[in-house]
Amino acid sequence: MLDRQSLREMARRHRQALSPSQQQQAAMQLKARFMQHPKVQDADTLALYLAMDGELSTQPCIQWCWEMGKQVCLPVLHPVHAGHLLFLAYEPDTPMQHNRFGIPEPRLDSRLVVPLDKIALIFTPLVAFDRQGNRLGMGGGFYDRTLSQWHQHQQGPYPIGLAHDCQRVEQIPAEAWDVPLPEVLTPSHHWLWQP
Repeated sequence: MLDRQSLREMARRHRQALSPSQQQQAAMQLKARFMQHPKVQDADTLALYLAMDGELSTQPCIQWCWEMGKQVCLPVLHPVHAGHLLFLAYEPDTPMQHNRFGIPEPRLDSRLVVPLDKIALIFTPLVAFDRQGNRLGMGGGFYDRTLSQWHQHQQGPYPIGLAHDCQRVEQIPAEAWDVPLPEVLTPSHHWLWQP
């Protein structure tokens, strides 16, 4: 079994190798699954992310949410609590900036902060996932910390991973702090491990 860093590097290479047309097609296939998901249809407020580094684009899903009158939130690095995320409301005209990782995020404005208990679903980026729902992120632990209450007590936003099909691996060596996902959506499949 490959170690976590080797799996991370391999999965990143696979998604970065996708052509722009493959990325565009994958994003539209994801949107079709996303729109039909019962939890998405029922949710008023959803947290998504802006893709980078070959991640599956969420832009068509975000656009659809806006058209449906759903509130979209994006993650922002917490300015005080290192390693934690805040979620800010995101609209087409939201002022954006790049965080220290080069990821675009809404400019911090306390009026736009959406508390976790107001978010129905949180769509998480990931580098790789396995057949048991284990998720491998970029290594910062931001989403594991954000989802710890859901993992321990089933409280807070319901998490769903988003990934390209090529990011599924046989097995990820899990760590104690990892939060397994109940669901992952890929362009061609809906992986479900918990009802």
